[in-house]
Amino acid sequence: MSETLGTDTATDRQSQGAARAGDAATPSPPAVRRRGRGRMRLEIAALSGPAIIVFVAFVIFPVVLAAYYGFYKWDGYGPATDWVGLNNYRLILTDPAFQDVLWHSFLILVLSLVIQGPVAIGLAILLNQRIRGRSLIRVLIFVPYIISEVIVGTGWSLMLQSSGAMNDLLKHIGLGSLQHDWIADPHLALWTLMAIISWKYIGFAVILMLAGLQSIPDELFEAAAIDGASYWQIQRRITLPLLGPTIRIWAFLSIIGSLQLFDLVYIIWGQYVAGTAGTSTMAIYMVAQGRSAGSYGYGSAVAVLMFLISLTVALIYQRLVLRRDLRGAITEGAS
Repeated sequence: MSETLGTDTATDRQSQGAARAGDAATPSPPAVRRRGRGRMRLEIAALSGPAIIVFVAFVIFPVVLAAYYGFYKWDGYGPATDWVGLNNYRLILTDPAFQDVLWHSFLILVLSLVIQGPVAIGLAILLNQRIRGRSLIRVLIFVPYIISEVIVGTGWSLMLQSSGAMNDLLKHIGLGSLQHDWIADPHLALWTLMAIISWKYIGFAVILMLAGLQSIPDELFEAAAIDGASYWQIQRRITLPLLGPTIRIWAFLSIIGSLQLFDLVYIIWGQYVAGTAGTSTMAIYMVAQGRSAGSYGYGSAVAVLMFLISLTVALIYQRLVLRRDLRGAITEGAS
């Protein structure tokens, strides 16, 4: 009996020792969590590292370099040694030409929102209905957006010349009195630019609005119709409020694009004619007064001011307009 008890006791001791060894070999939950976090951080670094490197190399570094050269009077050759401090920025802010292009940029910004927004919403609501040829119409509206700016600018500049296709068409249909020099006339140049911009970028706005409309449940429209709401009441009370986040995101992208507008204006009007036609922008001013004038330090200072203006407008818009959208997204993500 005593031998049996001794054997059992020895067996229990061996089992306890093996259990302790197993516990020592098995990682504790905090260690497992730390290992999981380390692996996740390594994956994030591996996946986002190349994008971060490209962003720093092609966005952050050029901005820093432009800020550096903005303090010098530099012609683009050799090292920058002629330090002028804030003199370039003082000249820019006191230059009437820069004040004009700043006004033009914000005017284009406002007109882009006022013209493209309602048209895009109306087309999106129309194309969200079950109509014949809806897919083809969507494609035709979106095609101008994917066409290169060089092709668009060249084509419209040829058609809108005084002897171009537009005036020729007006003459052949008996509207010769409406013929104008659509590009060089200072009273028409800005509206010509807005027509081209709207034709070019309206497809992008329509696609965004369609995506926002398709995220609205159909049950809301059906319930409103059952309660006796008219078509326009449904659009005003349901569609537009629920489409608000999409409209605000599109407006943000349109604002940034308007402040940085360059290619279409440069191709159609050129760097000098644009100033006289009332369509010049900050980017056109930067190229004309910087690269073309051989004053790269001054042009770098203009680029820095453009960056600061765009950043300030973006931060103000995010603070005042996008704040509730971002707060809702964060709340939903946290819940």
